Amino acid sequence: MEEIDLKILDLLQTEFPLVSRPFDTIGRQIGISENETIDRVKDLFTNGLIRQISAIFDTRRLGYDSCLIAMQVPKKDIDNAAKVINAHPGVSHNYARSHLFNLWFTIATPPGDNLLSDVEKLSNDISSHATLTLPALRMFKLNVRLDVTRSRNPLATEPGNSRKKTKVELHLSPLTDIEIAVIRELQENILIEESPFRGIADRIGITEIELFSIANKFINEGRMRRFAAVLRHRESGFKANAMAVWNVPEDDVEKVGNQFAAFQAVSHCYERPPQPPIWPYNIFTMVHARTTEECLGILNVMSQSAGVKEYDYLFSEKEYKKIRVRYFV
Repeated sequence: MEEIDLKILDLLQTEFPLVSRPFDTIGRQIGISENETIDRVKDLFTNGLIRQISAIFDTRRLGYDSCLIAMQVPKKDIDNAAKVINAHPGVSHNYARSHLFNLWFTIATPPGDNLLSDVEKLSNDISSHATLTLPALRMFKLNVRLDVTRSRNPLATEPGNSRKKTKVELHLSPLTDIEIAVIRELQENILIEESPFRGIADRIGITEIELFSIANKFINEGRMRRFAAVLRHRESGFKANAMAVWNVPEDDVEKVGNQFAAFQAVSHCYERPPQPPIWPYNIFTMVHARTTEECLGILNVMSQSAGVKEYDYLFSEKEYKKIRVRYFV
């Protein structure tokens, strides 16, 4: 892949400009024309490197409930079980992972729905031998930015990467009808054209300036994490993606969570409730690497640096579903 394309991918992952002509802005940062930028981004979509360019919303701050679920399914039945799980409209991610608990998915439900009832029904529908319900208690980091340019050391720690959050933060005002319409539009893949936001604003019945004002308000409130591209991990060279789970003493959770969140190779770091004796782990991290050996090396360094010896890792074996949750549809 050309260096210019790698630079484009790196920029798009970080933040897509919320301006009238975003590809002109991106092109200027790299030193190419708007038209060339558009053509290259189209090619990156066609070649399967970019999955989506859209808003990334905070599920709970939109009033939705969400949870990570793990199920234990006989290996011979896992493909059929995944189809049943995928049919639920709130399931956004669904993976086979290398563990006794071998089917992992995230599920979100709108205000008024009962998430636990839906999970129980899915568990019964696929005859899961055991099910773990693992809501996020605290988020230390959520920042998926693959180092496609190889400019960052995956073992490097950057304290600025650590962003401790709790469930109780801002008291947000109810969303207006216009704001809900903006969410419906911005959650979809944008068109790769000169002024992709103009059509969005027209469909809502507002100006581009009003659209950007609402989007920036969402960012300031934490309702929108960012507007950016999501890449396909494997196509981008990251073929070893592991969910590492750690058994951390309760008094050390905050310290260790912030330590792990600072690692460049870590994209997600959450505290979730342990369910002993079958599941003693309370910190979850996602680590992305180019090879299995590199991934295991990163986990070893994390273990040594934090002094956490009891951990396990679950490699992604098969991706059954990876989409964004679609809100207010």
